[in-house]
Amino acid sequence: MTKIFCRLLVLVAIPLLAAILGTLVPRPLFSTSANEGPATREVLVLSNPIHTDLALRLDDDLRRELADLGPLGFEIDHPGAAYLIIGWGGRAFYIETPTWGELKPVPLFKAMTIDSSVMHVDLAGEISPEDPTVRRLEVTEEGYRRLLAAIGNSFARKDGRLQRVADAAYGEYDAFFEANGGFNALLGCNTWTGAMLRTAGIRTGWWTPLPPLLAWSLDLHQ
Repeated sequence: MTKIFCRLLVLVAIPLLAAILGTLVPRPLFSTSANEGPATREVLVLSNPIHTDLALRLDDDLRRELADLGPLGFEIDHPGAAYLIIGWGGRAFYIETPTWGELKPVPLFKAMTIDSSVMHVDLAGEISPEDPTVRRLEVTEEGYRRLLAAIGNSFARKDGRLQRVADAAYGEYDAFFEANGGFNALLGCNTWTGAMLRTAGIRTGWWTPLPPLLAWSLDLHQ
């Protein structure tokens, strides 16, 4: 009985220690000059209990950068849209679980193991600065350009074209696209968000698989 208890304790302690160190240890380890200069751009991190998205102000500049979404039926030029929301995640869970009430065993199993990935893009109106699920970060123009390039590289392309996932959407103004990279429980949507922020010059924790860990690491290292 004692041996079983010790083994269970180790199984719990290892991921807990990894999560603590992943939050406390910054990435990059040493601050660089990557984000020096005036912060002229804003990046929003939207969080729920298990998932994070990025939200970018949908101006004419961003519309030009992501113009290849338009020919695939995504209304990037919608006049009522103020923000573009972008996320990366496991294909089965992301597409098949628009709400907690629609949670199914197979997508959950794939999310906890290994799955292919998709990008999710959505349109939103103005986002309240008082919303507790939103964190606003400022980056330089150079950091913003690196972020856009990294987001663009997250989309999978065939013959240079984005690949929309047919008949997959939560509503009228969102869409799913094929993505690069495999999804697993250790390297999931929140580690993607952290990686995107780092390309913009924002330090995060080394490994932040959950939204609270990413948020705490931003509190520590910004």
